[in-house]
Parts: sequence; structure tokens; C-alpha cells
Amino acid sequence: MNQIKENNETIFENIKHLDEYGNEYWLARELMIALEYKKWDKFVNVIKNAKIACSKSNNLVDDHFPQVGKMVEIGSGAKRKQNDYKLTRYACYLIVQNANPKKENVALGQTYFAIQTRKQEIFELEYNKLSEDEKRFYQRKLTKKGNYSLNQAAKNAGVKNFDRFHNFGYKGLYNGETADDIAKRKGLRYREDILDNMGSEELAANLFRITQTESKLKRENIKTESDANKAHYTIGKNIREVIEKNGGTMPENLPTPRKSLKELEKEKRKQEKIEMK
Repeated sequence: MNQIKENNETIFENIKHLDEYGNEYWLARELMIALEYKKWDKFVNVIKNAKIACSKSNNLVDDHFPQVGKMVEIGSGAKRKQNDYKLTRYACYLIVQNANPKKENVALGQTYFAIQTRKQEIFELEYNKLSEDEKRFYQRKLTKKGNYSLNQAAKNAGVKNFDRFHNFGYKGLYNGETADDIAKRKGLRYREDILDNMGSEELAANLFRITQTESKLKRENIKTESDANKAHYTIGKNIREVIEKNGGTMPENLPTPRKSLKELEKEKRKQEKIEMK
């Protein structure tokens, strides 16, 4: 059973993409291969049926099935445009529901997208109910896990000086500021964790930096410390540009919470001891 679950996640997670705003999507031609379809024409018919189901559910088809394309070589240097679709998770769910159930990966896809779509709905509902401090704890937990994975990827890319590597990411995201610069601006004590002193919005920006850098190191098979540092800086700078483009608040201008997460944890433990007496 665990092996089937791992297959579900591996097949469809491996072809998942994130756009510049952090939204996940799948490309139809990659999904076609994952679902064991060999001909695009046949898969297009599945997409058409999925679009009909989307429309009948009172959802905007263009929101879930935007058409995209890229130029591909067809020989002798000639190129032609290849049509594709940028699919949301819901679009993928509708596609696997309309695909040939006799194909083994279609059955896996039906399980995967049904479960993941429901998980996302529940997560969004529950997350929106959290207080700001609860959101901070949640985002901080994700950044800890993310930094662990990023450090593993960085090590495989040849990074030896991890403080310097992380500072390249901060410099890109914070307009040249290092971790020490951020700590001083926030008025923190020596060696106090800057991530423990960020609000949920600032933590989310850093989580995006962390996950996208790990993805870039692996995707581009980066193998030198210099290139890894450059990649981290580039990702941080790109995220900063997206925030600016959308009229968001620059991370260095976001307010520092009155209490660090460690202080909140200490208060929570103290309160629990009082209640146990």
C-alpha cells in the first residue's frame, strides 16, 4: 500500500511546476506521458471532455485550462509551434476522471488528484482560520524542513560555506542585506534566529526562496559552489521583482513581530504548566 502511495506522489509530483507567483500547475503534454497516452490527438479528446465537466460545474474553463505553446524543432533547423495547456490541479483531476481507467497510471492519477484536491481545499479553509501567530508557527515549520532539504541539495552542488550560500539568497531577496544586516535592522540579539522574528508574509517569501532554489539546483544539476551561490541570489532577486511587480511590500519593510516564536513557545509552556497544577 505504501509503495502505491509513493508511486502516486512520485509520478505526478515530478511533473508539477510552480509559476513566478508560486502557483502550481501541470503541462498537458507531460501529463499525457504520465498517463500513458501516446498520441496527442487522443489526449486532446480527454481534455475536451474535462473542459465540458469544468463548465458544467460552473467553473471558468480558461482559469483551469489556459492554452500555452512553445516552438519545437521539426528537423533541418525548422521549427513549429506546439500547442499545450497549463493545467491547475482541478483541471488534472477532471482529466484523469475522463481518461481511460484501464491504464494503470490513470487509476493512480484518479487517487492522487482526488486526495490532493481535497487536501488543498481543507488546508485553505483551516489556514485562513489561524491567527497570525499560528500562521507564523506553521510557516516556520515549513522553512525548517525546506532549509534542511536545501542544505542537502547545496551540499550535492559542492557548497562548503553554507553561511555564505544562504547570504546570497538573502541578498537577492532583501536588496543586498545579509542575515546579519537583517538581524541588526530588526534589533535582534547576537545569534538570534531571524526567521523566528518574521511575520507570516515574510516567512512565506523566504519559504518560496528556499523551495525554488532547491528546485533550481536539482533541475539544472548545478555542481559548483560559485554557481550554487549565483542561483540562490538569482532566485531571491526574482522573487523580490515579483513582489514589486504586484505592488507588494518589500520584505525589509514588513513589520517585525513584537515577540519571537521562541518567546511565544516559552509563554505557551509556562501557561501549560500553570493549567496542569
